Amino acid sequence: MKRETFVIALLGIVIGILITLTFNRAFNTDRRFDGDYDRWRKLNLILEQVQNNYVDTIDMKKMTDAAVVAALSELDPHSVYLPPVDLEASETELAGNFDGIGIQFNVPNDTAIVLSVIPGGPSEKAGLMQGDRIIKVNERVIAGSDTPQDTMVRLMKGPSGTKVTITVNRDGTSIPFEITRGKIPVHCIDAAFMLDDTTGYIRLSKFSRTTGKEFSAAADKLLSEGMTRLIFDLRGNTGGYFDQALLLCNEFLEEGAPIVYMEGLHRARQDFNADGRGSLLDVEISVLTDEGTASSSEIFAGAIQDNDRGVIVGRRTFGKGLVQEPINFTDGSGIRLTVARFYTPSGRCIQKPYSDDYAYDIYERYVHGEFTEADSIRIDRSVEYHTAGGRAVYGGGGIIPDLFVPMDTTKVTDFYVKCNRKATQMRFASAMFDRFRTGLTEIDDFGRLEEYLDSLDLGSAFLEYASRVDGIVPRPGEWDKTKSYLMPQLYALVGRYSKLDDEAFYRFYTGIDETLKAAVNAPSTVDVNAPSTVDVNAAE
Repeated sequence: MKRETFVIALLGIVIGILITLTFNRAFNTDRRFDGDYDRWRKLNLILEQVQNNYVDTIDMKKMTDAAVVAALSELDPHSVYLPPVDLEASETELAGNFDGIGIQFNVPNDTAIVLSVIPGGPSEKAGLMQGDRIIKVNERVIAGSDTPQDTMVRLMKGPSGTKVTITVNRDGTSIPFEITRGKIPVHCIDAAFMLDDTTGYIRLSKFSRTTGKEFSAAADKLLSEGMTRLIFDLRGNTGGYFDQALLLCNEFLEEGAPIVYMEGLHRARQDFNADGRGSLLDVEISVLTDEGTASSSEIFAGAIQDNDRGVIVGRRTFGKGLVQEPINFTDGSGIRLTVARFYTPSGRCIQKPYSDDYAYDIYERYVHGEFTEADSIRIDRSVEYHTAGGRAVYGGGGIIPDLFVPMDTTKVTDFYVKCNRKATQMRFASAMFDRFRTGLTEIDDFGRLEEYLDSLDLGSAFLEYASRVDGIVPRPGEWDKTKSYLMPQLYALVGRYSKLDDEAFYRFYTGIDETLKAAVNAPSTVDVNAPSTVDVNAAE
């Protein structure tokens, strides 16, 4: 129920109660109630009166939930009520594992195609294979039925030990597999590989319960391969567990270095510092951020910046710096209540200001020009903060990068936009896998994969596919303009069908990643005398 609708309904209820009270007084019945706001009695009073006097049957559970949602909406944008289903989904996402069948799939043509089968998982044991088309889950047909992808996921998930029948189409044959669900690990490291002889790259998707362990393993692997510098990609990372952010900060900061502090009306200030026992104290670091970098990711970026430990490259982060305390109830529901704010070591509040258009803030940034011009970043210069080296930094919400990299729109043509709208690239990748499955699935070396894809002449194949299947043909000059931007995407999408999976995807994508290129080419140590934000275009 929309908030405005609920408020109107609530006002109607209050007016009804007032009419009832007036009616009672007319018959000399004195029924005045103690509606003291300080003791929350008014809300209980209204709900009780509805239950006892409303003309029709009331779903009190639904009514109570609506009241709670409306009440919490008056606090801040991140204090929320979570019904049992939403609470379970929220906790599962960050737990590091979930109950399911152990596959990754995409849906390019209204049919779920198995992208990969998790080694040792229930699906691999049952016999599912990469490239299988999922037709049915139990008796429900999901192929060609416009079934939403989240519904497909929900149908396949279930408690460990329970069974589900997955019917797939494999080379034109319908095959049912009875699969016993089990615990499936959820990894937060999307990719970890060397960009050159000394520069490593790690992409972290979220701060889950296993982040510290996964990150250490990835960093140790890259150190053994010669890494002395790390490009740490936190773009699109919406955060997660606070303690895992502390663990990662500790890997890079000297003993006693401040990481973050939190403080609230009912929470005394609490400071968190590094213990100096990290394994990456001598590794240079550049952190990639964008408007999707939030919460725990911003704590990490802020700690690196304020200690002058590395360079923040990209765009201003989301600006979510509120401490959410979970409060769970016996019915499986719960609330996430804001109890404090996070502050970077220099004293900057990470949280962006609340506003009437808070939910549309990212869109407003785009309209305002912040994604393409460093001068358009809204910076609060009323208070100046200073890093450990004395460099001026500013608040206003989020972490402002040391090196600003604008969004690149120069290679986006009408042809590219039309292909994106129809997901032509994804469906083309699926079609190529169907044709070259044997060759792709045997490759586990990036050099061999690149040579193999070169031999397929993906550019010509894609143009033929786009024209034949979607009726999309580039106008004169469009392909030449878009080719350098589109081809790495095609290599990445087809390449992830190999044994390299997501590593292949991100390796190929580096060819068009302007933020990554800027980080590689820029120094990874901070000049404390430099301005707080430098436009990469101006620096070239």
